[in-house]
Amino acid sequence: MSTALLYGRSIFLTVERRITQTAVALGCLGLVLASLVGLYQVIARFILFRPASWSEPLVQIALIWMTYLALAGAMRAGTLISVDMLLRLSSGPFRRILNVIITLAALALLIVLLWFGCMLVWRVRFQTIAGLGISASWSYAALPLGSFLSILGLIAHLVDPPEQTIAEAEATG
Repeated sequence: MSTALLYGRSIFLTVERRITQTAVALGCLGLVLASLVGLYQVIARFILFRPASWSEPLVQIALIWMTYLALAGAMRAGTLISVDMLLRLSSGPFRRILNVIITLAALALLIVLLWFGCMLVWRVRFQTIAGLGISASWSYAALPLGSFLSILGLIAHLVDPPEQTIAEAEATG
């Protein structure tokens, strides 16, 4: 490989790693937020007898964002459901071809999610979320942003795959 290509690859992987780590950290914070608001919702409803109208939609939005942000980390690590049996049985050039096919299929799906996610965000921009009074676009924006971040993680996984996937590590002991 040429020096410029190696340098570009290194920069891409560095930027992608930081973006993915940030996305996963924010996804974890989304889980914490959903848990705390869910706990508040239970306490407010069943102990204080004063249910909050904002807690349920906030939990839903936090879980949606958590899922799509953490998806980028799963794509980067290659831990999503794939054709594990074929991958375990394959080796050499066939395994590389199979990995490219899996990557292209996932990439096609993410591009569709990105495209339709952008369309959904635009369509619901004037709708408000009951109980929160904010635009529904804030909730739907997780779909295109998470898809874009996942595309970065998927490309990084293809360019710089881990030495051993989690499924392989579990299979070996």
